[in-house]
Amino acid sequence: MSKVQLFTKELGVHLIDKIEGAVTICVLSSFVMKSGVHFLKNSLKNAAQNGADIKICTGDYLYITQPEALEKLLTIDERIKVRIWKSNGSSFHPKAYLFQSNKHDVLYIGSSNLSRSALYQGVEWNVGISDAKDVFEEAQAEFLKLFYADQTVPLNKETLVEYKESYDEYHRKNPNLAKTWSELEELELMLPNKKEDSEQIGTIMEPPAEYGEIQPRFAQIEALEELNKTLEEEYNKALVVMATGLGKTYLAGFFSKNFKKVLFIAHREEILYQARDSFRKIMPEKRYGIYNGKLKESNADAIFASIYTLSMKTHLEQFSQDEFDLIIIDEFHHAAADSYQRALDYFQPKFLLGITATPDRNDNKDVYAICDGNVAFRLDFLDAINRKWLAPFKYFGVYDDTDYSQITWLGNRYDEEELLQAQLREELALKVLRAWEDKKQSRTLGFCSSIRQADFLANYFNKHGYQTISLHSQQANDNRKQAIAQLSKGEIDAIFTVDLFNEGVDIPAVDTLLFVRPTESLTVFIQQIGRGLRLHSDKEACVIVDLIGNYRNADIKLSLFDTQPSEGGKRNFQPTLPNFCEINLDFQVIDLLKEMSLKRQPRREKLFNDYMELKREFGRRPSYLDLHLKGASDSTQYKQEFNSYFGFLKWAEELSDREIEVFNRYENWLVDVEKTGMAKSYKMVVLLAMLNRGISKWYMPITPKEIAPFFHRYLMEKEHRKIIDFSDKAARKLWNYDEKGVSKLIASMPMTKWSGSSKGLISFENEIFKLNFEVLSEDEEILFNWTKEICEYRLHYHFERKANSTPTLQ
Repeated sequence: MSKVQLFTKELGVHLIDKIEGAVTICVLSSFVMKSGVHFLKNSLKNAAQNGADIKICTGDYLYITQPEALEKLLTIDERIKVRIWKSNGSSFHPKAYLFQSNKHDVLYIGSSNLSRSALYQGVEWNVGISDAKDVFEEAQAEFLKLFYADQTVPLNKETLVEYKESYDEYHRKNPNLAKTWSELEELELMLPNKKEDSEQIGTIMEPPAEYGEIQPRFAQIEALEELNKTLEEEYNKALVVMATGLGKTYLAGFFSKNFKKVLFIAHREEILYQARDSFRKIMPEKRYGIYNGKLKESNADAIFASIYTLSMKTHLEQFSQDEFDLIIIDEFHHAAADSYQRALDYFQPKFLLGITATPDRNDNKDVYAICDGNVAFRLDFLDAINRKWLAPFKYFGVYDDTDYSQITWLGNRYDEEELLQAQLREELALKVLRAWEDKKQSRTLGFCSSIRQADFLANYFNKHGYQTISLHSQQANDNRKQAIAQLSKGEIDAIFTVDLFNEGVDIPAVDTLLFVRPTESLTVFIQQIGRGLRLHSDKEACVIVDLIGNYRNADIKLSLFDTQPSEGGKRNFQPTLPNFCEINLDFQVIDLLKEMSLKRQPRREKLFNDYMELKREFGRRPSYLDLHLKGASDSTQYKQEFNSYFGFLKWAEELSDREIEVFNRYENWLVDVEKTGMAKSYKMVVLLAMLNRGISKWYMPITPKEIAPFFHRYLMEKEHRKIIDFSDKAARKLWNYDEKGVSKLIASMPMTKWSGSSKGLISFENEIFKLNFEVLSEDEEILFNWTKEICEYRLHYHFERKANSTPTLQ
């Protein structure tokens, strides 16, 4: 007897149940999303392995079906057959799921496409018909007509490439069409279905694991793979850099499955509770505790501690130094602060994991060094926008005629009183108001320099008929929650704030950012940009209105949006943007930036100030590697600006008269070592072998045979070196040391190539590799030390950067 049922929710649960026992499975879905494929993936894989005949038909109508979803379908099992209906603009909207087993035939038909929201969380209507043989057979016949129609093509690697190209082209021409679904689909993977007991309003979290085990998603999958490689390579520290909104806390939770006892450290109370709840969803069987000013729940498998409480000696010593197998530092760019350093100096975990969205050095100390420079995974907000995991932006640079050169600079900020005198002017407020009115959308966050400026602008905007609020750290939490709720609901137009939303608290509905302050810190600027990039159903893009004047960093801030940063240090104020993003600058802004770029002194001045800060911290001139690991500016900028680190030192008047003589005599050599191309580390390994002969012998001629033992040992002794530079087909043959083979490799690659590119500084003839310049005995020590500094820096930098994109050996 046939049975008919209505399903208004969680159809996917029933589909999985039917998949497990089916011998024939037919899926007809007009649109396929990554989340839907992920939802059914394991069940489909098991069914295929059990011999089920599986056919899936989807379409290209409006190019809503995600290429990533099709790619994921291809990876489940090659026995699953997938075909794509070529709609050619005609509507294609069927949704049906057919299951045939040895006992029953079941057909589901209704509104649910192949997406997680449609199968599990969304409001959908579907009818299930079981044991109605005639209806089932008719439906199956119609399905097969569609599946094998001339309008369909099989899904394979080639047709997937074609679909991707058509998909990209369609969305370039129609940026606002058929896009909302994809964004909502991505958003659905990060939003909870039901209100959680989070202590924050408007904070994005992952959905609860109400069915089955919660799994890594998006960038979490790639990051987790890289972290596991790091473990296999026996590192004990790593840093993960992921843009805001991609689930860094969940990533940390997934990674913590490898460890018995975990300590999670953060500097904001709300983060502790959010992190605890996230970990609990991943590992509900564990015991969790909060350790802060109010609670001291130390008897737990995972403890979530406030750094301000934990950094106190009495609280640190409540724990043994080796008590935790894994320590996780949230917002790791703060880890160089003294409070974190005390905890890091005390504990001796098996592994230290830093997670952050903005790793740049806030206070001229380097967070990279704390993790020994091991950046396991990095995905910035530009890449996330390209992958549609964050919203695109439309940036408007509005000219600010304030003369910041007349305001005292205090090393890392402008004098507040002098700045206020320039800012609290009605003519400037009117300009801000008009620029905002012209560009704004519905919900705005305005970033100010001070509480007085935030109050001033909020009052000014209110006098002109808008509903705005000034919000800052001196107000009660209840006021903040109420303001956040009001802005989220659209009950107020804007919140003017002072660094309150840089970290921790998010309002996904925010679609406009207003910057009415000079950009003093690029790190803070990135954090604040991130406040507007979270996906939301009412937001297609985030509008950024930014006042640009002749303040410090004005000429370099736009490079933060550049997906293709220029070489040689040239700052591009019309950068290459992610898909669907825009930059629009006032003509006066363009003229200002051109003028600043011609002067270029602000950049050199920053490099000098950052160098001097590090020198003061060390109490000595930092080495090149010191500068890379602990300096506030990217070490590559010194080479870009001055050709070499030692060229910078000469410009900065940091060399003695004697050292200037040496630099002038050997400048071509120092620049060549600094700039010679390095697809692999081989050149620098050869140089390091030469340097190991000592101060008075390092520059003497040498043969490949002499270098071979050191060369082989250096690349084989560390797993990551072997994987990165010594695991191609030719090198694998040399893993078991073969003097002749290694010597031949050295001769054919680093020695021959370097001699050919060195403009006569080096020659390699008759198996002799030599430097074609004289080293005076009185210059030996200085030149030796400088050459070694560059060599060690370049080797470290090479392996640090290459490690992120290199697969693990199989």
